[in-house]
Amino acid sequence: MIRTAVILAAGWGTRLLPATKSIPKEILPLVDKPIIQYSVEEASRAGLNRIVIVTARGKGSIEDYFDKAPELEELLEKRGDEAILAKVRYPSELGNISYARQKEQLGIGHAIISARDAIGEEAFALFFPDDVIDHPAPAIKQMLDVQHKHGGSVIAVERVPREMIPSYGIVKVEPVEKRVYKVTGLVEKPAIEEAPSDLGIVGRYILSPGIYDAIEKTPPGAKGEIQITDALQILLDKEPIYAYEFEGDRYDTGNFFGLLRANIALGLKHPELGSRLKEYLRGLEL
Repeated sequence: MIRTAVILAAGWGTRLLPATKSIPKEILPLVDKPIIQYSVEEASRAGLNRIVIVTARGKGSIEDYFDKAPELEELLEKRGDEAILAKVRYPSELGNISYARQKEQLGIGHAIISARDAIGEEAFALFFPDDVIDHPAPAIKQMLDVQHKHGGSVIAVERVPREMIPSYGIVKVEPVEKRVYKVTGLVEKPAIEEAPSDLGIVGRYILSPGIYDAIEKTPPGAKGEIQITDALQILLDKEPIYAYEFEGDRYDTGNFFGLLRANIALGLKHPELGSRLKEYLRGLEL
């Protein structure tokens, strides 16, 4: 049984500069809560209550956010602000959250190795919090169901526009059942004419403990980073990997347009803000 979620939050957030010069990108607001909370909530809803967040220098506000705030809670309680108090307490109640430190930004593979002691020698779910996936059934739960049925590791994929293929890791696959494919190869950011499919890898993975050895055998790339796609190619030689075309809408909040798009789309669904936002948008002269 898989019980651990690993959430990567050690990156620089360069696509969101200058906003991320002093604020971790994971703490930037998406409607009414930080971006990273969506991943933590997704993990919790899927039953992954053991959560390891990989951080780095300058990311202390993430730990503060998911900690208790006794003085603030006491103040809100005295004022009788019960609704706000519940929202303030909620993040610290989402699961057993611990932290691992990535001392150098040397790629996703290096981040996983940095968290190995916290994870243990067991399969785990990996989240890129930039990717916010909206669906009644958590995307990672959908993937856990696939892993339970087929075993091995599972990576989330979606069909990407042809012109965007060079921006993604792309999988070569054989169909297994609806939305499920057996991976036969992986290519990191291929040229359009060399891509084996239009299925791009996005930020959700279920990884077996075999990924550790695969990472250790993966040579660093041109920037000195250990790419997860390269490690998965090595892992594929030893055990099966499945690709799952998840159900849901994905928002890439790691760039300004994606974050703006996510705020509008999720804001329209918000029970308190949605109707006001819809009325405002209708009144704009576009």
